[in-house]
This record gives sequence, C-alpha cells and structure tokens, in this order.
Amino acid sequence: MFGHIKIQGLDDFFLTLDKRSTRGIYFYRINGYNGQVDGFIKKYYEAARTGGVVIEGRIPNPDEKNLSYYQEIMGTDFRLAMDFLAASLKKWLPRMNGYQREQVAASMYGILDRLGKSGKNEHMLKNAYIKFMCWLYYRFERIVGQLGNDRVPKILYEGEIGYYELLLLEVLADAGCDVVLLQYAGDGNYRRLDAGSEVSDCLELPGLGSFPEGFSLQQIRNDMQKQLNARRLYGALPEVAGCTNAWMTGNVWEAMETAVSGRGNDPKLFYNCFCRVNGAEDRLTYLNELYRFQLGLKNDGRRLVIVDGEIPQPTVEEVGAVQRKNYPKQEDMLLDLSRNIKYAADVQLQRLMIKGFVDVMSEEAAKGETSLNRLTNQAVILLCWLKRYQDRLFANWKMPEVGCFIHMGGCGKGKEAMFLRFLARLPVDVLILSPDRNRKCCLEDKLLYEVSYGESLPVTKFPQEDGGPQIGTVAYQAERELDTLIYTDSGMYRNQQYGKAAAVTLRTTYEEIAILWNQELKYRPNFSTVDEVVNLPVIFAKVSGVKERNLPAYWAGIKALLTEETYLVRQVPCVDAMEENPVKPYAVQFFKNGRLQKNKIKQHPCYPYGMLREAVQEHMLDKLELLIDQKTVKGTFEKGTEYTIIATALHMKKELVRLIQQFDFTRKNPKVIYINTGEKAISLEDSILMAYLNLIGFDIVFFVPTGYQSVEGHYNGHIMEEHQIGDYMYDLQVPDFASVAAGQRLTWREKLFGRIKG
Repeated sequence: MFGHIKIQGLDDFFLTLDKRSTRGIYFYRINGYNGQVDGFIKKYYEAARTGGVVIEGRIPNPDEKNLSYYQEIMGTDFRLAMDFLAASLKKWLPRMNGYQREQVAASMYGILDRLGKSGKNEHMLKNAYIKFMCWLYYRFERIVGQLGNDRVPKILYEGEIGYYELLLLEVLADAGCDVVLLQYAGDGNYRRLDAGSEVSDCLELPGLGSFPEGFSLQQIRNDMQKQLNARRLYGALPEVAGCTNAWMTGNVWEAMETAVSGRGNDPKLFYNCFCRVNGAEDRLTYLNELYRFQLGLKNDGRRLVIVDGEIPQPTVEEVGAVQRKNYPKQEDMLLDLSRNIKYAADVQLQRLMIKGFVDVMSEEAAKGETSLNRLTNQAVILLCWLKRYQDRLFANWKMPEVGCFIHMGGCGKGKEAMFLRFLARLPVDVLILSPDRNRKCCLEDKLLYEVSYGESLPVTKFPQEDGGPQIGTVAYQAERELDTLIYTDSGMYRNQQYGKAAAVTLRTTYEEIAILWNQELKYRPNFSTVDEVVNLPVIFAKVSGVKERNLPAYWAGIKALLTEETYLVRQVPCVDAMEENPVKPYAVQFFKNGRLQKNKIKQHPCYPYGMLREAVQEHMLDKLELLIDQKTVKGTFEKGTEYTIIATALHMKKELVRLIQQFDFTRKNPKVIYINTGEKAISLEDSILMAYLNLIGFDIVFFVPTGYQSVEGHYNGHIMEEHQIGDYMYDLQVPDFASVAAGQRLTWREKLFGRIKG
C-alpha cells in the first residue's frame, strides 16, 4: 500500500509517481483561501474531472436498485478475509488487474479489521463492505483501473465528509489515489471523525482567509465554461493589447496631447486614454481651450472624430447592411454578428475589434436586465456605429497609432455608453466632455478615469475649426456669466429665454378671467420653470348666457378683452372644412406606427411653418403630437381623426401663426375670443384648433349667449371650465366692436370685490 506523504508546494500534486521524493500519495484538506489556493483548486479540479473523480456534496447511500443488482451478481456472502475480498473484487470490478485488486483488497481489509477491533459486529462490517463495493462500482469505477500508474488519479471532495465516506477515501488513497477535501466551513466537522489528523493533512499556507461568498466547484465550472465560450467567440486572439490610462502621469489634456511614441515602448501594447471631464475648470476660457486643443490634435496628424450631443441613430441603410439572423442563444448571436467586423488591412486590429465587441456585449448580458432580442438590437447598433466611424478612426492604421473620439455632452443613453466602452478597448483615445454638471452622463466602466471641476457650463457643441467656430472674448464670456446670474432663479427672464413649455389650464371664477387676461404669465398663479420647461397657466373657458340680460355691458366686457394679442372669431366656423388644405393629402404619411413623423413633416414641400424660429416649430410639433397621444378629440385612433388633427394644425391662418411666433413663454400669451350667437354647431376642425391652441399656450374664451353646446361635444372628457353668468339670449348679432362703447375701467380690487357704488 502507498504511504501518505507531505507536499513541499502545491505543484507537488501534479508530479508523476516516479518524480515524487518518496513513492507515496497526498491526502490533504483545504480549509482556507488565497490567490494561490484559488489557482490550485482550478488546476486540481481539471485534473480530477479528466482523470479522476469529483464529489460535490455527500455520496448517497446505495439505493434498493443498487443493492438488488449487487445481490444478483455477488450474493449475500461475506467473510473478513483477504482471499474473499480479492475474489469479490475480481468478480465485481473485472477491469482491475491483479496488482490493483491486491492493493484495494489489502486496504479494505485493514479498514474493516480496524472497525471490528473498535467494536463493530459482523453485521455492521458486512454493511460497510457492501456500501464500499457499491460506491466503488457506481462512483469510482473509472479510477480503480488506474491505481498504481505513474500518473496518479485524483479525487476532489467538496463539502463536509461523512464517516464511511472518509473510510472509503482512505481505502482509495492507500491503494494509490491523491485526495483533496474542500471544506468551506472549516475543520470542525472533520476533526470529530479524525481528531489526530491521522488520515489526512491540513494545508497550511501563509495568508489564508475565509473562502469568498459563493465560491464553489459549480462556480468554477461556470467560469471555465465562460472562458471556453469566449475563446470560441473570439476566434484567434489578438497578439496586441491595450494599456488604458495606466501610463498617464499628467492631467487629461496633457495625456491626450502626448504623442504615442512618448506613452510607452512595449511593442505588444497600444497606450490609450479613456477619460471623462465633468464641469469646467474656467468658464471664461473653456471653449477657447477646447478649440486650441482640437487644433493641436489635427496639427499632430491624429485621426479625430467629434460628436455633439447624442450619437446619430443608425440609418435604415446602415442597419440593413448588418448581416444577422434569429438566434436561440446569446453565444450564437455574438458569434454570428461578430462576423460583420472586418478590417482586411490589419488582422490584429480586426481581432481587437471582435474581442472588444464580445467583451462589452457579454458584460451587458451579464447584468441580466436585457432580453436576447433587445441585446441583439443593441449589438446591431454598435456594429453600425463601428462601420460608420471605422475609416475615420483607423484609416491605414499601424501599431501603435491611436485615434481620438470626443463626445461632447455626455452619454444620455445606454447604447452610447456601450459604444464608447467598446471604442476604449481599441487603439482610440476616448474623451467624454460633460461641462453641464446638471446633466449626468450614464457611462460607467472600471477602466474610466474621471476628473470633475466645480464650474458648470451649458455647452452642447464642440468648437471645431471646420464648423465655423465662434469663440467668445473674455469680456463676452463674463457678460454671459452675468446674464446667467441675473436670469437664473431670480424671477427675471430674458426675451425668449425658454424654448419648451407645458400648458396648465387654470380653474377660475368668471370674474378672474378679466383680472388675469392682461397679466404676464410669470405673474399668474402656478407659473413655474422646471428643468428648462415653462409651466404656462392658461385660461380655457366657456361663458354661457348674458348677465342681467344687459347686452351693452355684455359686448363692452368682450371688447375689453380684445387686446393686441387676441384673435377674434365672430363667424362660425372658424375653419372651413371645404376650403382647400394642401396638407390633407399627406396627413397619412405624417403619422405612422403611432408616431408623428416630425422630420418628414419639416422636410415636406407642403409644410407651412419652416420660416418660424426652430424652437417655435419644435414647440408646435410637440403639442400636435401631444394632442394626438392624449386622445382629447373624439375619434382619435378610432375614426382616423388623428389625420384631421394633423391637417388642421398644419394649416392655420396667418394671423394665428404670427401670434405663436411672437409668443414669449414668460410674458403675455396669445389669446382667442370665440363668439357663437347662433344655432350652428361648431365644427370638428374648430374644436381641434382650439384644443391645439390651448396646448400651445393660448388663453381661449368662448362666449355663447345661447348656452348651446359648443366645442365640448367633440372632446373626450371635461377639458375646459364653463361659467353660467345669466339668462340665455338668442338670435343676437355680433356688433362691430369699434363702435361698442367701452365699459368703465375698474381697478383689480374693484373687479375682484364688486362695482363702484354711487
């Protein structure tokens, strides 16, 4: 039998029998962890998996089928004798040779004899013998035929071992097996079975600590499988690698401007930067410094790509150029899509691209937050962007050249962050500029180097030489800074300071309409600015009846509301449905898949608002989309009313368009007075127009002396306030307001608390 010998180092386990200092085996238990142990376990696991046995958890006792088969072959005889044990092993495990049977029989005899001397009766010894025989056949048959070979078979046992399991492993160790016990919970349980450590030795190494949480052979297998999958996905690995940021000694700008020859001299490495700069060190000189910075890069012959704001989405043509299929598994998807990556000019760069693509997409998949279909879409976008910028970054690339990709404004979407992380694994300096500290960049990466400054600057465009740069003087920048100080959170506003707004309809009394009508919006209740969006408190009301049947006062009250900002509707309908509308034939093209096609509208020859300020156009199209999405008008998404909404909103009268162009969200808003004295029903188009103007920010009041239903018949729900002020009167004629006598002007207190007495 083989003696148990001690190791000089963990590599001794992998020595062949003839290379060991003494012809013996190793039987050790491992109770602690460090990096050296981690590497050993993985190596020993692989040896046991391929040339031995791995036990995870307890070895189950033989079941009825196991015992029934044993009795069918071997019968029920038992004698504690060497000849009986050797003969039984020959019949039960016929692949063992004579030497191996002799070794196992001798070891088993010694163990059973020891049990007998400790007080076990013959029945107990027989049960132990049968258990050993079944375990040898069902769990260890693959290694008993290797016993005594120069290459020692391995057994790896994970968990807290039982008494009879330890006895069997002792049998196999004595017969010529190396054994390692992995005990994550420590040595306490084992010591109850072998208090003197006579069967096995405890591994003692400096720096051993507790096993990491979740450490297991299953985890090792998963890691090995991932590595195997990765090697399959990568194909041939690149012979060069990136050294990202580790070589940097100065600040970001100096590092970016350092020539590649001054970054490092290892021929197998390219030296690149992956940095984000938050805020600005000096608001007054920030843009000037950026302009000089990009000039320096171009003068040095660096390949340079600068993207302002969001990276433009791939076009239909770009997406169509990516060859893809339907994939049942993530690995199939990555393997197939990576075949789209081609760079014939340099095979090392192509391999770097494939490896970077696989690594970044695998990391994204590991988060477990994305379906395979969505992950595939993200991978396609990355490939589109790579192909778009590949020539500009890598034209005629040779090691160790490094291009430069600058993203101004930070990443607002995860797809952009993934693309920049991908680029950072290639020979590219990736610089992310987030001067506006109120906008958070979503990119996170272990390789990223980050610098933050206290100043914040709302810059959206990088000052480029070929973009007609506008670089301000110090005095200009100081004036802008003072301007920002005055008009930020002060209640004071520049002309046309804001480009986005949301209308909030006020619920008022009838008397309050006259009070609020001429007020600037910033003085009205519920006015606010949040995240560069103005909340506009507007009036949307219907006035039914005539107070005290006093027509002169009624018409005078309406005349008092006819300001320069007011559009008067005195004839119903305001919009003639039979009038030629050049937008109507194309309305179906402008709304597809539940989305308003804003770019298509703006580029179409029939679009009438192209002369307006860009912010005004965006505001109008946003509110048009909102009106459709809210389904305010009956028939939307049911009777094709959405197309009528588009045709009506894109064909307004010139007077209304001019009021919108003039509209400053913090000052007086445009208004509509709509008078309907007859019995003619207000049209769908008029109802659409008024709901649309309400969203844009108009004050709108309907004067309906008859009390008849007005635009509300075309709306879903109650979206405007109705005021009943007096008796209903019919067949009234709308007068010429130039001839209507103005009513006595009242102060706001008098309007609020009542007329002047006397």
